Amino acid sequence: MAYLEITLHVDPANRVAAAAVYEKYKQRFLDTVAGATSKELLIRDEDVQVLHGFRSAADAGAYLDSTLFTQDVVGELRPLLRTEPDVRVYDTV
Repeated sequence: MAYLEITLHVDPANRVAAAAVYEKYKQRFLDTVAGATSKELLIRDEDVQVLHGFRSAADAGAYLDSTLFTQDVVGELRPLLRTEPDVRVYDTV
């Protein structure tokens, strides 16, 4: 099992729009991305995080290189971000 954690620094005024991007692509992610097992949106006062579950760290890395992520998701989120996203992959043992 592996996790992909993406932290997004989004102004409070843009959080509804960011959540809409999450909702728009959640099912497509779960249905089409190899090794995808879960996707959760976590909201805090200081940021928004998207936690993705995968069968392996290799599956997480492949998603980061996919058109779905690089063009679709990031393309829609980019205008809403204050800074570059913090992207981390965690592997379980």
